[in-house]
Amino acid sequence: MRIASLQFFSFRNLEDAEVDTLARDVFLIGENGQGKTNFLEAIYFSSYASSFRGAKDYELVKTGEKNLCAVIAKCIYEEGGERKITVKVEDGKKSIVIDGKKIDDRKELLSVMPCVVFCHEDMAFAVGAPENRRWFFDQTQSLYDPLYLDDLRNFRKILKTRNNVLKDLPDFAMLDVLDSQLAYYGVNIMKKRAESTRLFSEIFTPLYEKVSGIDNIQVRYVPSWKDDAGNDVERAVELLKMKREHDATFGATLSGPHRDRYLFVRGSVEFARNASTGQCRLLALLLRVVQARRFSAVTDKKPILLLDDVLLELDPEKRRRFLVSMPEYNQAFYTFLPEEPYERYSKDGTMVYQSVDGHFLRE
Repeated sequence: MRIASLQFFSFRNLEDAEVDTLARDVFLIGENGQGKTNFLEAIYFSSYASSFRGAKDYELVKTGEKNLCAVIAKCIYEEGGERKITVKVEDGKKSIVIDGKKIDDRKELLSVMPCVVFCHEDMAFAVGAPENRRWFFDQTQSLYDPLYLDDLRNFRKILKTRNNVLKDLPDFAMLDVLDSQLAYYGVNIMKKRAESTRLFSEIFTPLYEKVSGIDNIQVRYVPSWKDDAGNDVERAVELLKMKREHDATFGATLSGPHRDRYLFVRGSVEFARNASTGQCRLLALLLRVVQARRFSAVTDKKPILLLDDVLLELDPEKRRRFLVSMPEYNQAFYTFLPEEPYERYSKDGTMVYQSVDGHFLRE
């Protein structure tokens, strides 16, 4: 599947226009602040109804405009057929329409136009807080496992209720019910995380060595519930009961999948803690490569890739190795600064746009 065209209405600094994108590779060339990243964000917004930069919906509306913005993506499938996706924010409310039909759950978008984005913010997966890595691996699993996403949503809903109960005088009868539910979904999540991490690391370890020359970098999953509690619901319930008084003191549930950690290790040592900035940057990029490969391996589909200035920070040799290691894709959008040698990466049929003040002029 490829995006045939993208249409904007009051989105960021982009000119209201429809841009032809029916090519396997699309290059966006321009100085910083001219709209290249906003273009990629618009694609992501039409794919997931959210911003990959963590922006609130109201922040996507063009400055000076009314509280309304929209992105319309027209897609063409290789096997035939077209789809039209419209994601709109109006007066603070978001609506999603696919082929003229309004959908209530943006989860339905996951199977329509899956995207994998490579951006500077991905550094947080390598060196940021534990919740950043949890977010990345949750997203990776959710791309091809909607049941995992359902378990995650249910767990978070119950967790929020349990924390509210803990903040008041604890109602132990209610906690009995909540602990049973929390343990059920928590164990489901932990089991899937353990297996998916094993499969992820099997691809990531040799890939990182191939591109960087550093061997044996593995992804390690460290569950919050130790021993059998991460595999057995009854044991997890017992653990939650044992920790109730401690949780009540802090007014929060201090153990469970929301406290799990992911580590990048070499032997018994955390790699990212002592790695150089360049090594961590490469690690973050290759996490996205493996995310795309895992998606394709499970679904037999190729994603759309969004690459936001990711080649700029790699030395020439690592850049070459990274490009050789790119996952299979149906379509890729790249952003480049004008002084970058983007012509080297152009292929037959590559579509090149110059980005100037939110306008996209085709070469």
